[in-house]
Amino acid sequence: MLDAIQFASFAEFLDMGGYAFNVWSVYAIFAIFITANLILPMRKKQKIIRQLKRRMAVDAEIQSESDET
Repeated sequence: MLDAIQFASFAEFLDMGGYAFNVWSVYAIFAIFITANLILPMRKKQKIIRQLKRRMAVDAEIQSESDET
């Protein structure tokens, strides 16, 4: 199978037999998709952690105020 995949030059490889736009655009879309699926959940997790910390601080403040009265 690898014998059938031969390019005379690097430029020919980049041209992909005239299908360069289709091939490389699919690779670009795939890279964007993978990157988004890695980064977005991490950002969401950080946001949830910040919200929980903020909520815990408010709850602790309310608890300390109720203990003083």
